[in-house]
Amino acid sequence: MRKPRLGPDDWTAAALTAIGEQGLTGVAVEPLSTRLGTTKGSFYWHFANRDALLEAALSSWDETYTDAILRTVDAEPGPVARLRALFVAVTASERAPVEVHLHAAADHPAVAPAMRRAVARRTAYIAAQLTALGFDQAEADRRALFAYATYLGHIQLVVRIPEAVPTGAALEAYLDTVLAAVLGTQDQTGTGASSSAAAAGRASDSSANSASSNRSSLSP
Repeated sequence: MRKPRLGPDDWTAAALTAIGEQGLTGVAVEPLSTRLGTTKGSFYWHFANRDALLEAALSSWDETYTDAILRTVDAEPGPVARLRALFVAVTASERAPVEVHLHAAADHPAVAPAMRRAVARRTAYIAAQLTALGFDQAEADRRALFAYATYLGHIQLVVRIPEAVPTGAALEAYLDTVLAAVLGTQDQTGTGASSSAAAAGRASDSSANSASSNRSSLSP
């Protein structure tokens, strides 16, 4: 039987896998051809050159690792629930290698624009959840950056020193601690949200979750 013809998505998926394993050096036509069990001719049927494949892989990464995640967590009933769901999603270990290698290559001319866009949109989403809880914009932006920096440190450990990262119930407790730090009450300078505003946000999320559970229990 003839092998099914490969499409551009097969090549971009293989390129992302290679980035997760080797960084940008893994995006090379001949090794990817071998990985996919095909010839270089198949590659050139879909892409003009390596740079075109890298651009397609970055676009796929942006959709899968940013847009799709944000769409999923945005379905949560409130900002606190969204933030926790976001932390759970982005700390999944299978995502870490690609993220680590792309952040390491953030100064590469092909990677830099995509990485800057992704970081801006990710931190803006976190900040939006924090402003919904009552933080002023400047404080929300600072806390969003803190949350993103924590994420970067976490995925570095996942890839480089995995034994340092908790698992199971310990991971859940760790994520609770991270979320509590991000949502911490205002500092002594008077910036940020008041403790009552943050508590109100958490109560709002709790009520929304309760209402959702009630609706589910009433469904036929």
